[in-house]
Amino acid sequence: LLVFRQPDLGTAIVLTVIWLGAILVSGVKPLHMGIIFLIGILLIGGVLQFNVLKDYQKNRLLVFINPDLDIKNTGYNLLQSKIAIGSGGFFGKGLFSGSQTNLSFLPAANTDFIFSVLSEKMGFLGAFFLIVLYFILLSRAVQIALTSDNYYGSLLALSIASMWLFQIFVNIGMTIGIMPITGIPLPFISYGGSALLTNMVAAGILLNVHSRSIK
Repeated sequence: LLVFRQPDLGTAIVLTVIWLGAILVSGVKPLHMGIIFLIGILLIGGVLQFNVLKDYQKNRLLVFINPDLDIKNTGYNLLQSKIAIGSGGFFGKGLFSGSQTNLSFLPAANTDFIFSVLSEKMGFLGAFFLIVLYFILLSRAVQIALTSDNYYGSLLALSIASMWLFQIFVNIGMTIGIMPITGIPLPFISYGGSALLTNMVAAGILLNVHSRSIK
């Protein structure tokens, strides 16, 4: 709630997903899950009813539904992102080429829309390779969780996997228009000290859980 009031809706959602991932794998009863789901619906309804969201947050949701609604601001970001991804083609334009990124048409190129930059410069092939790497990372995290002989370690590993999966899906999804634009970074790729530090700590925790399982 404190993070949400900051306001930082993206981080608040990430923390919620981590919490949900932990309780889902902890063997919670279906009745309790139903109660949590009902509370979630009521909270969402309250947020919409009492105008808890800031104007820019509402605008992002509206632009997600209709990108042409704010073509000079939030809609512009999405438009330039799609152009960058589409213009990359299969092999990309090269690491030092690309009109959308090199000419600064694409806002937040090193943070929120880093996937668009990669797609323009390295094409479908580079984007696909990155997704494969993420798949290997997530698969390994789940494997560590399933093979851990420590219950708490399993919860930690699956929570980290949930966090990474959500961040990857939302960040890539918003660059191609299937998710609302948020400030959620792409793990290990987006520029930002705190995000990178958090992901490195999470990776360290995973390795620690794995090492304890080997002993």
